[in-house]
Amino acid sequence: MKTFTPFFIVGLGLIMVILSGCAPGPKSTRGFVFPEGDLARGKSTFVDLKCYECHQVEGVGDLPKPEIEPSKVIALGGTVRTTKTYGDLLTAIIHPDASVTAEAADRTEADDTMPNVNEVMTVQQLLDLVTFLSPRYEKLDPLYHDYYMP
Repeated sequence: MKTFTPFFIVGLGLIMVILSGCAPGPKSTRGFVFPEGDLARGKSTFVDLKCYECHQVEGVGDLPKPEIEPSKVIALGGTVRTTKTYGDLLTAIIHPDASVTAEAADRTEADDTMPNVNEVMTVQQLLDLVTFLSPRYEKLDPLYHDYYMP
């Protein structure tokens, strides 16, 4: 019968430790999938929740105009450096302080912050709003596109 060398046992232990770190924790969102919302209702929700007061949406010209000074308007959609995922948009809506954008970083504490709509917005409105906003984002191609391998 062969005996295991100490190196093999240590290596096996290290592999087990590394793999245990990959296991989802109790707050993991693995397997959590929202159903698709409705684009038209999402646009209506954007207006109903008065998101237009501080935001404009790229490519959607028939929304009410922002009511704050133009330099403080936060644009939604358009070309971005990293892909905006469904989770990014959900987080930006329900926990905006956790997803400060470059434009929002210029705002001071004296500026109004995004109001918390979690107690007035339904889950269906959230789904619809994200469905309305998500196709408005376009990922920016890198400057070195000829050498970029996705």
